[in-house]
Formats: sequence, C-alpha cells, structure tokens
Amino acid sequence: MAFKKKLEEKILDVDAAMQGSLSFKDPVNLRINGKFEGNLDTRGNLIIGPAAVINADIIGDNIIVGGRVKGKITAKERLTLLPQAIVEGHIYPVRLNVAEGAVLEGQCSMLHDFLNPEQLAKYLEVELHSIMEWANSGKVPGDKEGNDWKFERKAIDSWVASGKIGK
Repeated sequence: MAFKKKLEEKILDVDAAMQGSLSFKDPVNLRINGKFEGNLDTRGNLIIGPAAVINADIIGDNIIVGGRVKGKITAKERLTLLPQAIVEGHIYPVRLNVAEGAVLEGQCSMLHDFLNPEQLAKYLEVELHSIMEWANSGKVPGDKEGNDWKFERKAIDSWVASGKIGK
C-alpha cells in the first residue's frame, strides 16, 4: 500500500520593516504586511497586504497587491491588483487582473509565452552570447525556425528550476 506524504504548506507572514534582498528557491506563501525596501525574488504566492508599503523590484509567480508598491514587478504566472492597490512602476505580468479602484502609474508589458534570444538573455540576466552558445549546443530548450531561435517560457522556467542552467 502506498502512502502519499502530505506536503507542508510553507507560509511566511511578515509584519515588520525590512530592508535588503529576499530570495526563495522553493515555493512559499509569503505575505508582507509591513514595510519592505530592496529586492524580492519569490516562488509560489506573494501577497502584499493593504497596509504594506513596498519599495522594491519584485519577481514572483503569483503576486497579489493590496497595498502600495513602488518598483518593477515581474509576475511569471499572474499579477492581481486589488481595489486599494497603488502601484508606481513598470509591471511585467503573464496574466493581469486589475480590480476597480486599483491605481497603476507606469507601464505594463505583458510577458509572452515565447522569447527570442535577446528577451531570454534579459529574462535570465545573462549575456546574449551565453544564450547563443547554449542554444547552438542544445543546452537550453529552444526551437530554431530558419535562422531564428525561439524559447518557450514554461520550458525555460522548468530548465532553470532543474538546476541545468549553465551546465
């Protein structure tokens, strides 16, 4: 008889003033209710509470904003702006939900499902020549159409998560 191990839900609820960089390799449910300044790199769900004041560049999977955020937000799955949200800066969501009453002062560029080599270099924060070396040697998942490479975002995210980047 096989038993399924119940996965523990990782929840981190922060109601404090913090400054610096927070980075999570494993998915967590992070809720920020206080002040944060710096950089956030999350996996899983990030909830910015209605009383939160954030001055940061944020990268995450599923991001819900209920408070005030100033900075760049990259949401790899979904960005939701609740009615009381105030966002100043550029947002880069795959999918976007904006509730009536939310304020966005800045630019929105929707992330596409496919990236060209230049977009992939920016997405992974590596040099373009590294992307081309990896593509031509088959180290990065991608498709060549004529002379042009295209990379599916989901395949790239899986590749990065597997730890194969740069190997």
